[in-house]
Amino acid sequence: MNLFPFAEYWWLYAAFLVFVLAMLAIDLGIFNRKEHVVSFKEAAAWSVVWVILAMTFAGGFYWYTLGKFGAVAAKASTLEFLTGYVLEYSLSIDNIFIFVLVFAYFGIPAKYKHRVLFYGILGALIFRAIFIAAGSALMQFHWVIYLFGGFLILTGIKMFFTSNEEIDPEKNLLIRTFKRFMPVTHSIDGKSFFLKLNGRWHATPLFIALLFLEATDVIFAVDSVPAIFAVTNEPFIVFSSNIFAIMGLRSMYFMLAGVIDKFYLLKFGLAVVLVFVGLKMVWLNDAFDGKFPISYSLAFIISVIAASIVFSLLFPRPVGVGETSQNPDFGEKVD
Repeated sequence: MNLFPFAEYWWLYAAFLVFVLAMLAIDLGIFNRKEHVVSFKEAAAWSVVWVILAMTFAGGFYWYTLGKFGAVAAKASTLEFLTGYVLEYSLSIDNIFIFVLVFAYFGIPAKYKHRVLFYGILGALIFRAIFIAAGSALMQFHWVIYLFGGFLILTGIKMFFTSNEEIDPEKNLLIRTFKRFMPVTHSIDGKSFFLKLNGRWHATPLFIALLFLEATDVIFAVDSVPAIFAVTNEPFIVFSSNIFAIMGLRSMYFMLAGVIDKFYLLKFGLAVVLVFVGLKMVWLNDAFDGKFPISYSLAFIISVIAASIVFSLLFPRPVGVGETSQNPDFGEKVD
């Protein structure tokens, strides 16, 4: 049984959405009104802000649940939020690798990266909400738990044994289809996503980069949304933990973009986490009388991610491995 059914607690979802939209408005309307290169210091500050906001939310959520449902429910629900947040934040790191590759491929100037990521994150929020609503409906059927769990196990195994491939938007079905209906310019012209040239609208590489990031996030959501349901079936916890992780993703990119290649073992750590949450759904929960201890899950996820980071630094990858070249000729030249 859900503690916060939407029909009764719609105002809680609405209030949370208002908060998220207010933060986005403050971000774009006050702190980033002008295009600029986001410094490490600025990115680190925003990363800390988002973590503090998430922890503050967890504290407020605990006290509200404590007064409404008692200490046991409050502790369990708050641990589920924290575990979901750490899980989604960890899985989001994989997005940063894609961000780096996409921006390098399209040659996106540093001062416009925030604009692309802002609208990319906005789109991700919408798609995640859709996926979570669909997942919540499907979780009413018990067999879906085993379907999601098996899918996560297979995804983790595949991630563990496959090498990183360079991206090629020219082979992406969505990009190829889009280019059939609208031409793409050869170069970037300021912050515009679209330009009207010779009486015809053209998309710029800035928009194609955004489109590719959105398509990639949908693919990532197929992994991350089932994973969070291994932690909790509570839709509001799934939604809020997912959103907090996504909102902190943009600043985390600007903080880690220059050093993300050093953490090459993270891929294997994330693979282990996916297999673990899959096993939790298909076996561990049943083995522990219906619910694998959430505190064990939180400790395991943090330990695996931390170990993959530490070992990446202790055993660095050879220089030159995994670098992605820029493709300056994407799109078509327009005179």
